[in-house]
Amino acid sequence: MLHEKPIEPELEQKLCNVVRSSTPLMSALVAVRSLGLTSWCIGAGAVRSLVWDQLHGFETPTLMGDIDVVYFDHAFGDLDQESQLEERLRKINPDFQWEVTNQAHIHHWFADHLGQTVPPVISLADGISTWPEIATCVGVYLGSDYSIKVIAPFGLEDLFGMHVRHNPRRASAETYRERVYSKRFAERWPLLSIE
Repeated sequence: MLHEKPIEPELEQKLCNVVRSSTPLMSALVAVRSLGLTSWCIGAGAVRSLVWDQLHGFETPTLMGDIDVVYFDHAFGDLDQESQLEERLRKINPDFQWEVTNQAHIHHWFADHLGQTVPPVISLADGISTWPEIATCVGVYLGSDYSIKVIAPFGLEDLFGMHVRHNPRRASAETYRERVYSKRFAERWPLLSIE
């Protein structure tokens, strides 16, 4: 069971400001909000890359190729639901490569596709807390008043401290190392501290 770390208020505000300054990410958030999901966020690379680009002072941010949309809903358990949501998002904004995942049933995907037995997660935040790097375990969504809300089970210190370290909750050390290498973290963001 997840014991969330409180989010640092100043870093939360900083993240909200960074997100609001990104027209593409705000457009993606509005698109996902229109789906009417009750528990959702955009997370992982879309948020991480935006923050690290800004901290590195890049004039041109990394293009948002894929948008990881995660939600938590026990009522929908099949991949057809995720595909239908992706299709709806493509109709709203075809410029993004949408990837939608229901965290309530992700343990079935691990069993079916990777042959791994992993425990089910109990909430959206619990699902996010299993992602391979601590700095990547961050998601944002729009509240009912269109304010930016943050889900960060481990806080935001690693993200803004540009500290990359393995989250052992689900990913192996080998998977973590492969991701750091394949995503070219050190090459793309040379100021990172990578464990």
